[in-house]
Amino acid sequence: MVTPLIIAAIILLPLLYGVSIYNNLVKNKNLMQEGWSSIDVFLKKRNDLLPNLMETVKGYATHEKELFENVTKARNLVRNANSISEYSEADNALKNSMMNLFAISENYPDLKANQNFINLQNELSSLEDEIEMARRYYNGMVRDNNTYIEVFPSNIIANMFKFKEGTFFEIKDQGERKPTKISF
Repeated sequence: MVTPLIIAAIILLPLLYGVSIYNNLVKNKNLMQEGWSSIDVFLKKRNDLLPNLMETVKGYATHEKELFENVTKARNLVRNANSISEYSEADNALKNSMMNLFAISENYPDLKANQNFINLQNELSSLEDEIEMARRYYNGMVRDNNTYIEVFPSNIIANMFKFKEGTFFEIKDQGERKPTKISF
């Protein structure tokens, strides 16, 4: 009588453990996708906000045509990105263009005092903070997912069901990792 229970336990416990590992792999994959979705939402929101900001600046800085073209090109790169690494590169280009846009505003005191410009600038700054937090969350989920896929014994289940490692959202241009030089 005891023998069938022991045999059932020997068969059932590893099976339940395998199901638990599989469920954790699915959970990690979904959390990683949720993290990316948050980044995507914030990038979309930023892309929708930029035309309003550019129109406000254009009214004051009509001769800064190249700057507006660069922001538009960078914005389109973000829109057309198909992979996380493409998003990362395009996002870095867009951030650089936006920094130039704000730097130009220093040359136009009336623009700097314009309430619409100030509101847009504050909203964009807040949005950048949200994007940064979403990137951190996403990268944390990628780390957790990748670790779970690589460690034993979950790597066996991950390989059996073809779970893939996630891609980190990171800086591709090594020059952006260097500190910014400020001179007076």
